[in-house]
Amino acid sequence: MSDSTFAPVAVPAPIPVGELLPWAIFGGLLMLIAIYFVGTEEGAMALFNGMYVHEFVHDGRHLLGFPCH
Repeated sequence: MSDSTFAPVAVPAPIPVGELLPWAIFGGLLMLIAIYFVGTEEGAMALFNGMYVHEFVHDGRHLLGFPCH
């Protein structure tokens, strides 16, 4: 007979969905706000007067494939 020992296997702790859901909703809202400002903040849908937001996110618009001119 041989003397063999087994190392205990680490089991990851489950993440309760109730704790994850508020953070997922918050992250989703932040992404929607970012997409709005990068994608549609100009013209008739603009919340702010002028082109300040458009010029601030101009390069990001091109990087994400949004046409602007």
